[in-house]
Amino acid sequence: MPDLERPYRLAARDGQAEPTVVTIGQLRIGEGCPVVVMAGPCTVESRDQTLTTAQWIKAQGATVLRGGAYKPSTSPYGFQGLGAEGLEILAEARAVTGLPIITEVMDPRSVELVCRYADILQIGTRSMQNYDLLREVGKTKTPVCLKRGMSATLTEWLQAAEYILLGGNPNVILCERGIRTFETYTRNTLDLAAVPALRELTHLPIIVDPSQGTGRASLVAALSKGAVAVGADGLLIEVHPDPKNALKDALQQVTPEEFAALMHGLRPIADAINRGVA
Repeated sequence: MPDLERPYRLAARDGQAEPTVVTIGQLRIGEGCPVVVMAGPCTVESRDQTLTTAQWIKAQGATVLRGGAYKPSTSPYGFQGLGAEGLEILAEARAVTGLPIITEVMDPRSVELVCRYADILQIGTRSMQNYDLLREVGKTKTPVCLKRGMSATLTEWLQAAEYILLGGNPNVILCERGIRTFETYTRNTLDLAAVPALRELTHLPIIVDPSQGTGRASLVAALSKGAVAVGADGLLIEVHPDPKNALKDALQQVTPEEFAALMHGLRPIADAINRGVA
């Protein structure tokens, strides 16, 4: 008989004594490790935009480059990303800066291709319950960043992670990116309570995306500090050299100067909880 009291077994905290630490090269992501900052444009728009951003965020202390080559747009007329060309641009940015890459995969048929370029596979909120995709990334050993579905409970989210773990891939990172509530001032409601709650439930690393979580660039720094204060293992932040002209999510991407100020304000908090910034 299935254990109905534990709908997720491999992800459960009481099933594994030691916290999972995901390793990418020299970088370690997990409980007790220095806080990891992943940053970059929401979408890869051009070679110049991506390389410029990558070099800037590295100079400010980010350790992973984010950028979408494939983008799920609510409108079919919205920018869908550059696809394989975008992956090649990200690979060039990694070669120039040494920063590992996190990028989204949306289709089970694209997993093999994206794995050739990505150091971390991102599963977006709309794909959290795409079980065919979860099974496919579970067959790889490439680390997976699983974003919370916009209406998902913590249990549903951990059950999604279980699909990946059950497939044989232990390298799962959970990303809180806000949930849909009745509030309209922010794009989503960033659930910072999820971080300490998940710490009780699972051994998996937990990061926070304050860009998607609020949809407002002016709120990203404050929520980044809050996320680190409540125990997040890392942050996923959207940075664009010219946000007002971004092809997607212009309102939530911070400028390089704003990112520099954010990193400056973040370090004392990370130091205060004896973690520091990676």
